[in-house]
Amino acid sequence: MTEKDFASSIEELFRLYHWRYCHFRPACTLYGWRTAISGHAGFVDYVAVRGTRPLYIELKDEKGRVTPDEQIWMDLLKATGKCEVYLFRPSQWDEIVEILRGD
Repeated sequence: MTEKDFASSIEELFRLYHWRYCHFRPACTLYGWRTAISGHAGFVDYVAVRGTRPLYIELKDEKGRVTPDEQIWMDLLKATGKCEVYLFRPSQWDEIVEILRGD
């Protein structure tokens, strides 16, 4: 499963389980693929909130590696103790469903 297909599946779960979410998508420019941001690189792929529960989620396919900048963001977010931070891969599908269902 590609990361793009995986992302689509995750978004379906967000909708199914009533999460409000945001994803910053790259766009093709004259200079190649770019994601317009201001600030430090490596921010997680998704921010999702339901009730008082914030999630910060990085997606990777099975072989994808977390960049140093992505790891810094995840470590800093975890250190706040106020949010859940996840690295999701397709092989974790059952666990992901449980996390997002959040019974």
